[in-house]
Amino acid sequence: MKPYQLVPIVPSSEPIVPIPSPEFDLITPHPYKKLGAPYGEKSPFYVRSGVLEKLRAAQSKLRSIKPGWRIQIFDAYRPVAVQQFMVDHTLQEVLTAKGLGNGATEVERSQALQEVYQFWAVPNLDPLMPPPHSTGAAVDVTLVDELGTTVDMGSEIDEISARSFPDHFVGTMAGDQFDRNRQLLNFVMTGAGFARHYHEWWHFSWGDQLWAWTVMRSRAYQSMTDQPKITAKYARFE
Repeated sequence: MKPYQLVPIVPSSEPIVPIPSPEFDLITPHPYKKLGAPYGEKSPFYVRSGVLEKLRAAQSKLRSIKPGWRIQIFDAYRPVAVQQFMVDHTLQEVLTAKGLGNGATEVERSQALQEVYQFWAVPNLDPLMPPPHSTGAAVDVTLVDELGTTVDMGSEIDEISARSFPDHFVGTMAGDQFDRNRQLLNFVMTGAGFARHYHEWWHFSWGDQLWAWTVMRSRAYQSMTDQPKITAKYARFE
């Protein structure tokens, strides 16, 4: 269990809507579909309607700073079955990188899985603790410039390493531009109301448990009696 999963969550009737292209730059073919992830008839480029409006606000702010730039959508809606598929796939990648492969012991597999769960939510079917992407509230995003070139953030989306931590390049001369690019992305997204994942520079959400937990943490200077409680309003869309 992760701490944000303790935040109360309630169902919502807010509709799931497509993220329009070319208004936003969608990565196609979708990277998880290419791997065989079981989306069925569902699309990864869907979010709740309120999330889409906030994406539009973030992109408007971006274009006021960088004319012609757009938000690139790597991933959005993710059924729990896809979450499980990608956790299993990533676990195998981590084991292979360690030279363990299918011969890993249970202890080695458990240790590798803990590395995976730094970046991937547990594929939980419990409606009270859904993975953020399964709620229609989370997006994995980066930026493209006026030429349509993906902006270099210093690491790839989904990279299992410390380079993925949002502030990894802070204070480093070699990574100063990467940090500036990440700060720009964070500025326009959080300015629209999103909260950024504490381990992933690319993951932002609005209205789910991670969002609510992050907002409450930002108010930690308030006493527990004065701190308002926030409820995540967006339950799983399945």
